Formats: sequence, C-alpha cells, structure tokens
Amino acid sequence: MRLIALDPGPKETGYVMIRDTTIIKSGVEDNLRIYDLMNGAGWIDATCAIEMISSYGMAVGAEVFETCVWVGRFQEHFKSFDTLPTLVYRRDVKIHLCGTSRAKDTNVRQAILDLYPRIGEGATPQIGTKKHPGPLYGVKSHAMAALAVALTYAHSVGENIVPKLEVL
Repeated sequence: MRLIALDPGPKETGYVMIRDTTIIKSGVEDNLRIYDLMNGAGWIDATCAIEMISSYGMAVGAEVFETCVWVGRFQEHFKSFDTLPTLVYRRDVKIHLCGTSRAKDTNVRQAILDLYPRIGEGATPQIGTKKHPGPLYGVKSHAMAALAVALTYAHSVGENIVPKLEVL
C-alpha cells in the first residue's frame, strides 16, 4: 500500500508518505508547496487520507475556516487523479490510537511511539538519532499528526503499516 496522509493547517501542512510499512518521506511544508508536490512522483497513484475538521458547537476563528479551505483544495486536487481522498476526523484518530476522544496531542504521540519498534538510539529509540535512526526518524510536529491519520486510515481498511520487529 502506498499511502499519503495530510494534517492540514491554515498555512502549513504536515504529511507522511508510506509504502507498505516504511515511512518514505515526512515533513511540514507551506500549503502551496504541498499543492505543488501533489503533481510529483509518488503522489499521483497513492491513496490519500486527510484530517478533517469537525464541529463541537464551539465558536472558532478564521484559522479553522482557512484550514477547511485547504482540506477542500487538497481533496479536489487528488480527485483529479481519479482518487478521492478519505477524510479522517481527529476524534476518530484519538479513539483509534488512545481509546478516548479526550486524548491530547501528547497522548496521541505517545500512542504512536508505543506502536513502533525501539530499534534506534537515544532517549526515544523509535525516533532514534541521525547516526542510529529508528523507524520514525525525521517525523516531527505536524508530520506526527499526519502519521496518526495514516495509522487510523490504514486500520479502517484492514491494513497494517507498522513495521514488525523480527525476532532472530
């Protein structure tokens, strides 16, 4: 499975590109840059999952509406590849990874770390160091949120994108 997951924001978007169980690329880019990248290699034939905003009855600011615009732009752009992206709600991500919709971003991050093998070095071996990277090396900030979207989407379609640690 080749999967791209996006965590859009009003100005920047976190993303991960995953092939089978390997994170090929991740990062946080300006929204226009992501839009341009979508025409490049690896994006056109991929499955796409985009985090979607949902209403909880509270007043929201302009940033939320700007994010919604970008969700729509990304969705429409992927549709031009004859692939309609799947929208994944943050509430579903929290329930899937943490078992509760009350989870915070730190809880989601820890749940992701707990899924991955501790094969790197450093304080967080799932991430590792430049010299001895783990499977999550380079995945940070909004890219971690995009990975949470990817994990939730993959589970919903019966795929496992977490690498298994082979016992020798």
